[in-house]
Amino acid sequence: MLSKLSTVPQKPGIYLFKDAKKKILYVGKAKNLRNRLKNYFQKSTVLDHRKSAMIKLVNDFSFIVTANELEALVLEGNLIKQYKPRFNIILRDDKNYPYIKLTIHDDWPFLEVVRKIEKDGSLYFGPYVPAGIMWELLAFIRRNFQIRDCRFSLDKKIRPCIQHQMGKCLAPCAGNISKREYRNLIHEVELFLKGKRMNLITMLEKKMSHLSEETRYEEAAEIRDRIKALRKAWEIQRVVSPKLGTTDIIGFYRKDATVVFTVFFVRNGMLIGTKNFFVRENISVPDHELFHAFFIQFYSGEFIPPSEILLPVLPADYGSVEMFLQELRQNASRIRSPKSGKKKELIDMAMENAKLTYESSKEHSVETLLRELQERLKLRKRPNNIGAVDASTLSGKEAVGSFVYWSRGAFRKDFYRRLRIKTVTGINDYSMMEEIISRIMTDLGEKLPDLIMIDGGKGHLEAVRTLIHKNRAILKKIPFLVAIAKKPDRAFIPSSSDAINLNDKKLSSLLLKSIRDEAHRFAVGYHRKLREKELFKSPLEQIKGIGKKRRLALLRVFGSIEGVKNSTVEEIAKLKSFNRALAERLLRELGRHK
Repeated sequence: MLSKLSTVPQKPGIYLFKDAKKKILYVGKAKNLRNRLKNYFQKSTVLDHRKSAMIKLVNDFSFIVTANELEALVLEGNLIKQYKPRFNIILRDDKNYPYIKLTIHDDWPFLEVVRKIEKDGSLYFGPYVPAGIMWELLAFIRRNFQIRDCRFSLDKKIRPCIQHQMGKCLAPCAGNISKREYRNLIHEVELFLKGKRMNLITMLEKKMSHLSEETRYEEAAEIRDRIKALRKAWEIQRVVSPKLGTTDIIGFYRKDATVVFTVFFVRNGMLIGTKNFFVRENISVPDHELFHAFFIQFYSGEFIPPSEILLPVLPADYGSVEMFLQELRQNASRIRSPKSGKKKELIDMAMENAKLTYESSKEHSVETLLRELQERLKLRKRPNNIGAVDASTLSGKEAVGSFVYWSRGAFRKDFYRRLRIKTVTGINDYSMMEEIISRIMTDLGEKLPDLIMIDGGKGHLEAVRTLIHKNRAILKKIPFLVAIAKKPDRAFIPSSSDAINLNDKKLSSLLLKSIRDEAHRFAVGYHRKLREKELFKSPLEQIKGIGKKRRLALLRVFGSIEGVKNSTVEEIAKLKSFNRALAERLLRELGRHK
């Protein structure tokens, strides 16, 4: 691998570290790929604990050269999202956020909710997180501006829908409003969504006055009511500071193995939403690296970056990050870390919200739960990750095994495994458990859980431990084992002969039983699937030489298994890819030879 370093160019790009199984461990960016990679492997280089642990697992690396550093930054974010490498900081949020889209270039513009930003000339407002305020805004617009919310072509007049009858649409589809008047309404909606209050109120007041002068009092009264509704709506909106304009304010809180990011979305001086993000792994990194990882993942999605982003710590290589944001926004996006004033107060507010989010979150209760579990099972360390294995068989047939993975409050289905038992015949729970554990441990490699549960009692636990001790390769990797029995629900650990009662309704008991039941559900589901597959298996599939194509050819010509049975050797032999010997064997296997 060291000799491979000489082939690496001194150009910008991204690099990928891989383990012995070619799984990607880490994705990184570099201005100079050769220099960056050399730093990892030089003996004189001092690496932090996380990177030192990573380098021990690195078996190979690859790289991609980019035209410039900005391209490398974009590619880094995309690859991290795609592969979710173990040693990268992963922002576990792949959702796209809702925006209000105003299709101003349509002949008859309308509003719609979208989660994908397109360069189509439309205006986008948001993001609205959570979406409650967005639906309130849309309801207000439809009630007071009455623009259409359908997507029909209005080339020909059609009968108005129920929205017109409810007073929520002026029915341009029926010719009830001219294109010019409708365009004026759209302009008012645009001003409203942009938060240009005085412009909109001034324009509406002039319009109301003009209508009154023309003695069009009913129309003037409608404008008056609209102005009144707008002022009332603005009174209850959360105004942060009109001077802020379009800004994201980011705070964070670190505790134990968790980081919480809190983002305030301020648009046109108003707080339109907040969002919290949890990072639970690989966080033993400096704050500026945390923020770098946050930026390239959060803002590389379907998102319009604001004109300014305020945060407590500037991200690593923030100059390139600003260029990255500018590329996404097609305009300047400034990153600032103010130390005083109103903006600093808002950052402090976001920081406090992040702390409160952690303390009131499931994550906080998970810490308490894991401490309780550690004490009850007499574990050396807290079991942040728990695996459970189970076996399922029916009279020794189609024996299968399952493995489920629980991590800090949630089941991780990307680590679930199911397998057919290969080395055990008949009913032998102990040997099946040994095979399942051995194969799962080999497959997971370094991503083993801190605790493995098996379904059974004290006898199962001791038998499996004895079998595992014979296999030194497994013994070196084996985490702590615990057996969970049913009826009554009890847990058994190696260091004690006494059973631990799991019917005491403690949270730790409920957790162990739920993980055990999930492993059983997963195993039984797989076993049932295999039995059903065997039940509906075609007799043709069991005949040597009859693959999928030949089977379909037979059924296409003869219609059914019965039709094949009633055919002759000559008829079958004439089919493409068949011959007489295969035809004779086929009819013989089906119980009929003509």
